[in-house]
Amino acid sequence: MKVLIVDDEKLLVKGIKYNFEQDGYEVVVAYDGEEAIKMAYDKSIDLIILDLMLPKVDGLSVCQKVREFSNVPIVMLTAKNEDMDKILGLEYGADDYLTKPFNILELKARVKAVLRRMTAPENHTKAAELTVGNVKLDYNLRRVTVGDKTIDLTAKEFDLIDLFVCNPGKVYSRENLLDIVWGYDYPGDVRTVDVHVRRLREKIEPNPAVPQFIHTKWGVGYYFKEA
Repeated sequence: MKVLIVDDEKLLVKGIKYNFEQDGYEVVVAYDGEEAIKMAYDKSIDLIILDLMLPKVDGLSVCQKVREFSNVPIVMLTAKNEDMDKILGLEYGADDYLTKPFNILELKARVKAVLRRMTAPENHTKAAELTVGNVKLDYNLRRVTVGDKTIDLTAKEFDLIDLFVCNPGKVYSRENLLDIVWGYDYPGDVRTVDVHVRRLREKIEPNPAVPQFIHTKWGVGYYFKEA
């Protein structure tokens, strides 16, 4: 697995790089946002650890730019302990976030969890593709096709649509979705779910304001309905 670390704190980068290399990861480094975008585009990166505050191009802009050409998992780092920064990171396509200062063991655990969701066999038996109505999930490429439109999703977005499509009509509360998709030990709150559902609707729905696929059961949660 090749991990790209993007941070301008060289001592911190050195520590993260050493720890990840000890675990067998191949690590490459960028110290500013401009360099990070080039490396993410040119190299076969499996995961990006991305700081929010960067020279030249900030982390949110890097995340947004990378999402234009890649669905590589992104773990965002931020020195600010504010909910809005975390929500913005998720809005721009990050798959997880961690607030500085952090324990290196927690960062490694987050990275392993994100990579496991991207590469591990599915928890339930299924073919390489699943089609429900005009929605098709490709499990090898982890992307969705709606009609004739192919859509690249982030790791969490794909996990969400996978859960919904495999259980049509079943209503999941935001707490259920947080537990199933993010894990019981995830420190975030239910707004994380709302952000991802909104982004997923923006990508797959013809009119996100009037969803055809992912519906809201007011006061309860979300469910998938074949259009």
